[in-house]
Amino acid sequence: MIWAPVILSLQVSALATICTLPIAVWVAFILARKRFWGHGLLNGLVHLPLVLPPVVTGYLLLVVFGRQGAVGSLLYDLLGVTLAFRWTGAALAAGIMGFPLMVRAIRLGFEAVDTGLEDAARTLGATNAGVFMRVTLPLIAPAVIAGAVLGFAKALGEFGATITFVAAIPGQTETIPSAIYAALQVPGQEGAVVWLVGVSIVLAMGAVIASEWLARRMVTR
Repeated sequence: MIWAPVILSLQVSALATICTLPIAVWVAFILARKRFWGHGLLNGLVHLPLVLPPVVTGYLLLVVFGRQGAVGSLLYDLLGVTLAFRWTGAALAAGIMGFPLMVRAIRLGFEAVDTGLEDAARTLGATNAGVFMRVTLPLIAPAVIAGAVLGFAKALGEFGATITFVAAIPGQTETIPSAIYAALQVPGQEGAVVWLVGVSIVLAMGAVIASEWLARRMVTR
């Protein structure tokens, strides 16, 4: 089924973005507002997937989250959950690869916020949580949207880490990039390749246009 990789890619990208976005906001806040021993180390770890070969990231995921891995064995023994060679594992790989882009975009949003506005809200009796929800979060909303779109787009295009961690099983873990790669290996599949490439371009452009529209609505409000 030619639509199967498209549906699976959307499913994987959506799950990866939804699960990693709250963590990205929290980490971006820490990197932008806190100063502590190990700040540079945390920043390096966050951005490590950007500079490591994706295959290395996929191998590390296999070592840690595979059936015999330290975390993977616990997940299987306690919850009966297996991530390696499953579509949920593809979402994990895509989320990790897109995480640095999300954090970077959101961190810039935090750094651009005038902290005087937050201080003024506190003097009016707002709690730290209230300041964050009512002042900070609305101000960084465009950055959060930008980070979410970057993470989603990266998840759509992720190949190296995904194919290493979950392989490319048709109908189960074969996303658009792995389907394109598989079709390129078979003579006479040029039509399928062109179709999948076209779908990829449409999805990516759609995500960018939607993010711009949402960001402008946020700014207007």
